[in-house]
Amino acid sequence: MPRGPQGQKRPADAIGNAVMVAQIATREIEETTLKQPAKRKSGMAGAKARVESTTKAQRSEIAQKAALARWG
Repeated sequence: MPRGPQGQKRPADAIGNAVMVAQIATREIEETTLKQPAKRKSGMAGAKARVESTTKAQRSEIAQKAALARWG
């Protein structure tokens, strides 16, 4: 059985996927997309703190460096 981005089990075919979606919608099974919501919350807090602690010029420099790394 294939695995999703976080390692969760996913159906290999379209019919199996449709059945899984229906089971999630009727709450027969629990959706497993976000196992640790605390990680996202702490990540958002860290991003906010980073924005508050850096100057506009520093953020611009970081963004330019990221763009160069991505688009080369």
